[in-house]
Amino acid sequence: MPQVTGVAVSPGRVVGTIRAMAPPVAEPSAGERIPRSSDAVTESERIPVAAASAARALARRAERATGEARTLLEVTAQMAVDPSLIQAAQELVITGRLSAARAVWEAGDQVARMLEELGGDMAQRAADVRDVRDRIVAELRGEQPPGIPQVEEPFILTAVDLAPADTATLDPDRVLALITSDGGPQSHTAILARHLGLPAVVAARGIHAFPDGTEVFVDAGAGTITDEVIEDHHRCAAAWTELQNHPLVYGGGGASLADGTAVQLLANIGSAQDALVAEAAHADGVGLFRTEFLFLDRETAPGVQEQAEAYGAVFSRFPGRKVVVRTLDAGADKPLPFLVAGPEPNPALGVRAYRTSWERPSVLTDQLDAIAVAAAASQAEVWVMAPMISTVEDTEDFVALCRERGLGPAGIMVETPSAAITADRHLAACDFASIGTNDLTQYTMAADRQLGALAHLNTPWQPAVLALVRSTCEGARRVAEGPTVDSAVADKPVGVCGEAAGDPALAVVLVGLGVSSLSMAPRSLPLVAAVLASVTLEQAKELAARALAARTAAECRDAVRAGLPILGDLGI
Repeated sequence: MPQVTGVAVSPGRVVGTIRAMAPPVAEPSAGERIPRSSDAVTESERIPVAAASAARALARRAERATGEARTLLEVTAQMAVDPSLIQAAQELVITGRLSAARAVWEAGDQVARMLEELGGDMAQRAADVRDVRDRIVAELRGEQPPGIPQVEEPFILTAVDLAPADTATLDPDRVLALITSDGGPQSHTAILARHLGLPAVVAARGIHAFPDGTEVFVDAGAGTITDEVIEDHHRCAAAWTELQNHPLVYGGGGASLADGTAVQLLANIGSAQDALVAEAAHADGVGLFRTEFLFLDRETAPGVQEQAEAYGAVFSRFPGRKVVVRTLDAGADKPLPFLVAGPEPNPALGVRAYRTSWERPSVLTDQLDAIAVAAAASQAEVWVMAPMISTVEDTEDFVALCRERGLGPAGIMVETPSAAITADRHLAACDFASIGTNDLTQYTMAADRQLGALAHLNTPWQPAVLALVRSTCEGARRVAEGPTVDSAVADKPVGVCGEAAGDPALAVVLVGLGVSSLSMAPRSLPLVAAVLASVTLEQAKELAARALAARTAAECRDAVRAGLPILGDLGI
C-alpha cells in the first residue's frame, strides 16, 4: 500500500518515521470477581483512590499545557473524579462482587454509551470517558496508562485516535505530524492539532498497514501519506522545516491580494484568554466570539452584569476594531438545564442555538442586554449575530431585538442550506452574514460532523458546500444592487468564520467567491495572508470557478492547490 488518503485538518509536509501509539489498556475479563475471602467494601474503596491518582496525573499535564489544551486536560481531570462514575463502579463491586477494575470498566462503558445515544457533541465526550476509564483501570493494576511513545528522535505519530490528555501534551519538537485512522475534522485531535500548528490527517483508514519504523512522506494539506519517498518529497519537507525555523508574521492591517484587493483577517475566540492570543497575533479584530464559556456546566443562566463584565474584558482588547459576538449556541447537543429539558432523538436537528429562544426568550434577551451594556462602555466596534438561522422570520425577529437595544450591526450565521439559498431575503433584513462552514457542511452533506466514519463527507472542499457559499455571496450582491436599496446601507458583507477560513488554499477560493472577511485560529493568520498575497482577485475567481466545476471534494482541492505554487514553496 504505497499511499493512504485521509481528511486533511492541519497543513504541512514532512518526511519521517512512523511510531504508533502504545496499545490501549486491556479490558478486564467479563465477570471478573474478587475472591470470596476478600471484602467487597475494601475492594470498592480502591476505586476513588485510583481515580484521584489518575486525576492528579492529568492535572500535572494540564499545568504544562496552555490555552485550549490546558482547559481540555482540566476538564478530563474532573471527569476522573466524577462521583456518578465512581459510585456506579463501587456499587458494582459491592452488589456484584466484581473486581474494582472490571467495575470501573463497566461503569465507564455505561456512561459512554449514554453519551453516544445523545449524539452530537455529547457523543464526542464518550471517547473522553473511556480514556478516563482506561487510566483508572491502569492505576488499579499498577500499569502505565497508554500514551505517546517515548523515543528520542522526532517521529510521525499514528493512532486510532487520541484522547485530549494525549493530544494536549504533544510536543511539536518531537512529533513531526499526527495521523489517525479514526476521528473527524472537528474532533479534539483535529482542533488541537490546528492549535499547535501540527501537520495532521484524520480518518486515514489504511495507516496501520504501515509498520512501525516505516519512513513516509506526509502531505497534510492534501491528506495523503506515502511510503514511496522521493527527492521532491524531501524538498517539500525542507521548505516546511524552514517555515518552522523562520515563521511568517502577520502584521495586522488586513490582507492584500497581489492587485491590492483588501481582505479582513479576523480571529476566532472563546474567552478573554483567547482574546489576548488574538491581540498578540495582530488580528484585525474578532470574527467569531463564542459566548458558550459563560453558560456551560451551570444550572442557571448567568446574570446580565456577570455577562457584561466578561464581554467587556474581551472588547477592551480591541479598541476601534470589530468584534463579532455570536449569541449562545447551545441546546440539544450541548444541553443546558435552563434551556432544553431532556434529550432529543436527533439533537443535530433539534432545538439549539437561536431556536432555544422560542421557548426561553429571556436567556437571549438578557444576553443582548449584557452585550449592549458592555458595548456602550467600550471603544470596540461590536457586531452581533445569531447562530442556526433557517427562516427570514428568525432573522427579522433577531434584528428587531438588537435594534431595540441599540445594537448594530446585527447579522446572522449562515449554517443551513435554507439560509444560503435565500440569502438575499435574509440580508435584506439584516446587516451582514457570517458563514459557519463547519455546520453548513454537516447539514449540506447530511453527515454528523463528529462521526469519524463520515469524515470524508465533512470537508468544506465539497463542491456542494462551495456552491452554497457562492449562493450566499450572490444574495448579498443582489441586495446591494437592488433599485430600492439606500446606498448608505447597501454594503452587506459576507464573512466566513468556520475552519475553512484558516485553510490557506481554501481561503483563496472563498475570496474568489465573494467573501470579504475571514476569521480563523490566530495561528493561521500569517499563512493565509501570505497565500492571499500571491494571487490577484481575477486569479482567485478563476480558482473558485475550478473548485465549483470539480466532480468531487478531492478533485476540487487538487485543482485549486495545483494553481497555487506558493503552497509548495511554503511546504504546505
